[in-house]
Amino acid sequence: MRTELAVIGAGPAGLAAALAAAARGVHVTVVDGAAGPGGQYYRQPAPGLGARRPRSLHHGWRTWERLRDGLAASDVRVLTEHQAWFVEQHSGVFTVHALRGLGEDEPVAVHAGAVLLATGGYEYVLPFPGWTLPGVLTAGGTQAMLKGGLVVPGRTAVVAGTGPLLLPVATGLAAAGVRVAALVESAGPAHVARHARALAGKLPEGAGYAARLLRHRVRTLTRHTVVRAHGDDRLTGVTVAALDADGHTRPGTGRYLSCDTLAVGHGMLPHTDLADGLGCRVDGTAVAVDTEQRTSVPGVWAAGEATGVGGAGLALAEGHIAGRSIAARLRGTAPDPSGWAPAARTRETLRTSAAALAAAFAPPAHWSDRVTDDTVVCRCEEVTAGAVREAVGGLGAGDVRTVKLLTRAGMGWCQGRMCAPAVAGLTGCGPVPSRRPFARPVPLGVLARHQPKPPEEGHA
Repeated sequence: MRTELAVIGAGPAGLAAALAAAARGVHVTVVDGAAGPGGQYYRQPAPGLGARRPRSLHHGWRTWERLRDGLAASDVRVLTEHQAWFVEQHSGVFTVHALRGLGEDEPVAVHAGAVLLATGGYEYVLPFPGWTLPGVLTAGGTQAMLKGGLVVPGRTAVVAGTGPLLLPVATGLAAAGVRVAALVESAGPAHVARHARALAGKLPEGAGYAARLLRHRVRTLTRHTVVRAHGDDRLTGVTVAALDADGHTRPGTGRYLSCDTLAVGHGMLPHTDLADGLGCRVDGTAVAVDTEQRTSVPGVWAAGEATGVGGAGLALAEGHIAGRSIAARLRGTAPDPSGWAPAARTRETLRTSAAALAAAFAPPAHWSDRVTDDTVVCRCEEVTAGAVREAVGGLGAGDVRTVKLLTRAGMGWCQGRMCAPAVAGLTGCGPVPSRRPFARPVPLGVLARHQPKPPEEGHA
């Protein structure tokens, strides 16, 4: 099928861009892997679940209503349950390749004159002894269960890690009837206070969550971390310990908390797989963009978490700017930045806040010292921390790629999304872009039928 603009991702950034471009006469097709638009932030329960008050699960519901209603009133085509795995360009035409169907084996191709990458982010996962036990979930996964499935993972939970996501997860679980034994945050108040000026705009939201934690009698342990999860067939409890100023656990501070659920998270990382495949420049872990949200590849824009994790407000501003820029460029005119000046101001303010949040809630230093050699790091390939350390210390591996080749860490179904940060930390390297050709596993039959060139004009 043909369109003028292909938007990959139906979260806040993708929807804001699609609506901004469509309002200016651009034919837009949105491709997303979920069952409905909204992304992870505005994930909706299935209609068959009969949610009576879905707004209670969300922050910023009115913004979602505006996006939802705007989408319904527009000519934007939304292709849900389409998993984009590759984007290529030939003779100025981009082709977005996606998979649909129960087995994700039905190929679909969308041909467009421009592409917006609004691929979002994924969770920064750090291992610890016992983290593979049933009952241990990521913070985002726990929130997805609440929002999308209206289910809770257990009766008694500990929410741990670092970052603002822990607050809505803890309050969401408590509101759903789960006893939250503790919120365990590795950052300390004094460290966060150093960034208070840049975070001033976040204080009302944070105060609201704090009030809800008090109302539900959730105990908060700052400058603490989970050092071990306990259980045989499933989680029965966790040991937490206090951290000193350098990030080491303080001797004698360990305490056991009984629970059947542990929701743990240490922030987010940008999804850059499709951008890597297109050859877009990546700065650190994020797709590099200019003031119009254009990437280094002509005809390709990016917005939202893929360009740097900063939350829904920042994603909306970036998406709006990108949509207006794309509309002008596709019509052969120079964009007028004054038309998106309010969004640009919001973008700068929220980027400053995002940088402050990243600094205030960085994963605890020396976390890798607490990972025992028998701890599984790569769950797909069952590679332990000891094997990773042996690859570095015994076999001379000096980078993540060499460790991957020697141990198979990162070669499994998730393609390293779960273990790459941990492997990087154990080898002494920082997180790096994946540099894989495809964004997700693809059946060989689909690759065998793959047509590298778009169809002739008039062919759909």
